[in-house]
Amino acid sequence: MVYPWSTELPRCLRYSHSLRRGGSNSSLHYIFKQDLQTLADEIGVEIRIAHYPPYCSKYNPIEHRLFPHITRACQGVIFTSIEVVQELIEKTNTKAGLKAFVHVINKVYEIGRKVAAGFKENMRIVFDDLLPKFNYRAVPLNL
Repeated sequence: MVYPWSTELPRCLRYSHSLRRGGSNSSLHYIFKQDLQTLADEIGVEIRIAHYPPYCSKYNPIEHRLFPHITRACQGVIFTSIEVVQELIEKTNTKAGLKAFVHVINKVYEIGRKVAAGFKENMRIVFDDLLPKFNYRAVPLNL
C-alpha cells in the first residue's frame, strides 16, 4: 500500500510518535498494534509509540501550540463543507512561523474490524520495560 505521506518522511531507521490514548489508536486496542506492525513491515522502519497516560494529553505540545491558532482562525464561521474547514485551517499561521497544513483523506473506514487470528500470540510488538502499556515498538520483518 502506498501512503500519501510516505514520501514526506525522511528516510530513517526509526520513527517515534507520541499519541493520545483514546479513540482508535488506543494503547488498549490490538487492531491499532496490528495496523502499526503492518505499516512498519511495509515501509521497513521501526516505529516507536509513546501514548500519553490517561488524562495527560494536556501535555501534548501540538494541542497547546497549534490548536489555539486553528480555533482562532475558525471563530465565528459556520462550517458548510469540508472545503471551508480545510481553507480556514490552511490559513492558520503565526508570526513565529507556525503554519498548518491539511491533507483530507476521503476514505470510508471499516467499522467492527477484528484482530487477525493468532496476532496477539505471535505479534512482533516489543513492549518497553518502563510503562509497557504505553510505550512499545513495532519492528519490521527485515530489520
